Amino acid sequence: MNHPINKDLPLLNTQGTDKQMLDSLQRETFEYFLKEADPVTGLVTDKTQRGTPSSIAVVGMSLSAYIIGVEYKFLSRKDAVQRVHKILYFFYNSHQGEEVHATGYKGFYYHFLEMHTGRRAWKCELSTIDTALLMAGILSVAIYFSGNDKEENEIRQWADALYRRVDWQWALNGGDTISHGWNPESGFLPYNWDDNYSEALLLYMLALGSPTHPIKPEGYKQWTATFKIKNVYDTEYLYAGPLFIHQFSHMWIDFRDIRDEFNRKAGFDYFENSKRATFVHRQYAKENPQQFEHYGPFGWGLTASDGPGDSVLEIEGKKRMFYGYIARGAPFGPDDGTISPWAVVASLPFAPEIVLKTIRHAIEKFNLKHHDSEGFDASFNPTYPEKTRNPNGWVSPWKFGLNQGPVVIMIANYQFELVWKTMRQCDYIIKGLRKAGFSGGWLETI
Repeated sequence: MNHPINKDLPLLNTQGTDKQMLDSLQRETFEYFLKEADPVTGLVTDKTQRGTPSSIAVVGMSLSAYIIGVEYKFLSRKDAVQRVHKILYFFYNSHQGEEVHATGYKGFYYHFLEMHTGRRAWKCELSTIDTALLMAGILSVAIYFSGNDKEENEIRQWADALYRRVDWQWALNGGDTISHGWNPESGFLPYNWDDNYSEALLLYMLALGSPTHPIKPEGYKQWTATFKIKNVYDTEYLYAGPLFIHQFSHMWIDFRDIRDEFNRKAGFDYFENSKRATFVHRQYAKENPQQFEHYGPFGWGLTASDGPGDSVLEIEGKKRMFYGYIARGAPFGPDDGTISPWAVVASLPFAPEIVLKTIRHAIEKFNLKHHDSEGFDASFNPTYPEKTRNPNGWVSPWKFGLNQGPVVIMIANYQFELVWKTMRQCDYIIKGLRKAGFSGGWLETI
């Protein structure tokens, strides 16, 4: 695919062509899912900080990443099968119950699990959205590994059983919309996925498409009725501040040219919406209303990310508030000058004409990728006065699986539509989309 040269950016050639740059970035980022997996359970750590538990959302991304690894020849099919088989064996046989140290309950799983035992970590919640991200990865490997040998047969059997076991009706907690989660100490959390656009798009498709415990479409319609279109920088779009909201569901579902009732009224699909949100983020950085360092046409990307830590500092006569790990957003904040290069990469399918140049700038001007460090630094704040290993600004000392997965998956979707094509074969996703009222596009060819 050819992209016009932006004359405002000096030609940079150290990364080679765009394809060479993406191939290198993807290969290095993929290493996370090889190095950070437990040898017994197969669980993948939430981040590289020593002693950190596994995130089930990261495990879901890792499963789809292993598919990509096979296709890109980052690992053999045999190795990928062994890794996937190990993970699914663990979840299929892990304890489901109301006990505080179980792995899951009602087919759902706790947000964080101890790496070596798979038991609940940090007294965290049984998470509906993170279980959805896990299930998306599980369904992707069930479709991809279609061989007749024992291991691939078991992968398909266990994957189907795990999805069928999720009791989405229970997660309604007696209502129409899905609860954020549950914990054994106090029951359901006081929040539901019922207000404003979010990554729950994927969650609702999985809950609607279930062959065993499906929810009714009314809850989805109640949720989408709360969606708000805003006009920002002369762009009308369905607002959500952090970029990850515009990306996560799109890792597995190809929303191009398919529309539900909200889309038909709005006049654009969710893919187009993510494209518009990407351009809004870039324009916000160009406007740079708070005058942060290095913001501009090639310095943008606000999302849920690590940060330099909670503090209020006076810098050049101006008070600046900084944060740790929070969901940053544009254009209405919060914003403390922290940008995340991985979030730019995850917008690649939506807006390659601006993303590719920004990736190159992050590598060659900001020095945010080191060849021995599993891809991009998680986040970068050049306004914060402390400089760590990067003279251009503060960088996070850790790598996060939730950052690595979207990079690997979205590069593959941009280049070959790899995960999208795989999931277009998933009957459960198709059923969920149709029950939600989607039509048009590739759904008409099924």
